[in-house]
Amino acid sequence: METTSRVETTSRAEGRPAARRADEDYLRAPFAWYGLDEAFTGPRRLMQVGTAADGSVQHGSTGHGEAPSIKSDASGTEKERFAVVVTVAASPVRRTGDGTGVLEATTVSTAAWLAGSGLLVHTWPASLDHMTRDNWLDQQTETAFELADDLDGPAWTTLSLPVDGVPVPFHYRETEFGWVLAGSAADVHLGAYGRGMSAYGLGFSQIKDLGAYA
Repeated sequence: METTSRVETTSRAEGRPAARRADEDYLRAPFAWYGLDEAFTGPRRLMQVGTAADGSVQHGSTGHGEAPSIKSDASGTEKERFAVVVTVAASPVRRTGDGTGVLEATTVSTAAWLAGSGLLVHTWPASLDHMTRDNWLDQQTETAFELADDLDGPAWTTLSLPVDGVPVPFHYRETEFGWVLAGSAADVHLGAYGRGMSAYGLGFSQIKDLGAYA
């Protein structure tokens, strides 16, 4: 499972120069991006991309609905409504573009881990002191990794969701703070996480115009 990509986060709240860099990062990807299909009519936004050591874009996220906030407990989380779609380039083991290393193969587990760890970023106990919080996040991230590596295990169920109008099987699990799912379509792996929006009613489609996420 790919775990070595360096994630470069670009904040669109820092002004147009940062937003322009984010747009360029997404446009550099050699694969198609996915988001929720046209049935979703709420706000959309670009979030972040993950790059390899040579700078090539490996994966990225698109947000839908409200911007997720950190929750230190489960109270009030039902008031938030958001879903984040993670697109991961499907690729075998390969050398980096600069020839200095090797990138592991990406799989559905890669998408599941990125989605699971993404949800953790917005649910860790903000009330804890810094050291305890870091320990908690490390433990939970390791758990998310182990769960993603065992998609046939008891923590996951399956559901079928449309991708570009075609039913696709996804692995799905619920957590205290939201849900996580992962599957594959065309030449990418798809992950998603969210809360306040039922995963069972979602559909995905290839993004034709990134301007809708500006």
